[in-house]
Amino acid sequence: MIRGGFWAMGGYARFVWPSIGFAVAVLLWNIWSARRHHARALVRVRRAIQMARSEES
Repeated sequence: MIRGGFWAMGGYARFVWPSIGFAVAVLLWNIWSARRHHARALVRVRRAIQMARSEES
């Protein structure tokens, strides 16, 4: 096995890989959170439209 290669990051792998993992986790959380908030906003808009239509009748 090659020692000190790319995956070892020149001895800084124990700092680099957790940082990359944390960044990926934050990005995934951002995507999940945005989709969840978007879905909730759509529900609110649909309810508001239904209420407006029922008031017109």
